[in-house]
Amino acid sequence: MKKTPKIRPSEITDEKLWRERRRFLQLGTAAGALALSGESLAGLFERKAEPPPGKPDFPHLRRGGFSTDEPPNPWPDVTGYNNFYELGTGKEDPAANAHRLRTRPWSVTIEGEVAKPGTYALEDLLKPHALEERIYRLRCVEAWSMVIPWVGFPLGDLLKRFQPTSRAKFVEFTAVYRPDELPGQQRAVIPWPYVEGLRMDEAMHPLTILAVGLYGRVLPGQNGAPLRLVVPWKYGFKSIKSIVRIRLTEQMPHNTWAISAPEEYGFYANVNPAVDHPRWSQAKERRLGEFLKRDTLPFNGYAEQVAPLYAGMDLRKFY
Repeated sequence: MKKTPKIRPSEITDEKLWRERRRFLQLGTAAGALALSGESLAGLFERKAEPPPGKPDFPHLRRGGFSTDEPPNPWPDVTGYNNFYELGTGKEDPAANAHRLRTRPWSVTIEGEVAKPGTYALEDLLKPHALEERIYRLRCVEAWSMVIPWVGFPLGDLLKRFQPTSRAKFVEFTAVYRPDELPGQQRAVIPWPYVEGLRMDEAMHPLTILAVGLYGRVLPGQNGAPLRLVVPWKYGFKSIKSIVRIRLTEQMPHNTWAISAPEEYGFYANVNPAVDHPRWSQAKERRLGEFLKRDTLPFNGYAEQVAPLYAGMDLRKFY
């Protein structure tokens, strides 16, 4: 049988940049047409921010701490423009292929340096936790960003239930691996399954959440259903989707992108405008739906909350 050729990560990134440039050129063309017709440029970006009509799945959410006051991105942006390589490498691929991801039944294995390991049905895992809405910024390495109203709860609350031992220094997360149903996993674009990790103090920080929904709705497949990590001060690839295993370890986990392209992606992935990606600047970002770029904020605007976690560290070296 003929082997599928391996595609280097740099080639994939170039494709994403091409897609982003094409999208920007389309916006520019439309803006020019509006200017000629005398219409408002603002009208180009007017899209309803609400999800599709119907009763919310989580109707009585309270606003969680640390939420930004910035307006969330529209539902079409949040659910239609995604990075989720399991469902394809193009930004529109995850939404197109999300129907392939089966999310019921779903279980998560908790293992490693904990007193109470086990495999738990998602419903049992979530049962004791009070869900809340947190409006967080999401910043991606490719210099685009969104504001998303997540539904979730602090990761630290979950970890405490399983009683981490004194040897637990890191938390490793593993995503679903089902190449028979997930088209992206049928190509060796990155090592499968997708793995990410956090230091224990990062995992226990109250900003770090496990998300099960957005906009009051159950999390769509393209956004990482049914359970994903959200770490708002780090680049988006740290917020692993469709989690099936959480393992507490004494040693630092080997996360997927640091294995695939160590010269480009490190373990920490803190948003740092002073450290450029080898092939583009991180000093500016474009919020989806906005025409002009804005300055990238250190730690994605959460420096007051999380900068003390990295006191004394060289954040150019530990990128």
